[in-house]
Amino acid sequence: MRAVWQVVEGIPPGHVLTYGEVARLAGMSRAARRVSLAMRRAPRGRNLPWHRVVNAQGKISLPPDSSGYRQQRERLESEGVVFLNGKIDLDKFGYRGALDHLLWADPTL
Repeated sequence: MRAVWQVVEGIPPGHVLTYGEVARLAGMSRAARRVSLAMRRAPRGRNLPWHRVVNAQGKISLPPDSSGYRQQRERLESEGVVFLNGKIDLDKFGYRGALDHLLWADPTL
């Protein structure tokens, strides 16, 4: 779980990663569903930027009429992420520096 937390913490404002990308970067290939579980189990004080993780289509995975969906979208938009027809352009807003974070992150966190 710590590897997932470190990857998610490394996503800068204005960028996103997909659940699958987080899983792969955390060394858990083919475990995208476990990413959301790991994020839910993070200690409260960790303050993970959970809103920066989206599905493989560049969409928010929560139901569109839920408060969680609205909160995630508002947070992303406040960071400059643009939605077009409910979708984020992963080529434009996908974070490509995640590997650097993994290489240089403090392993004791």
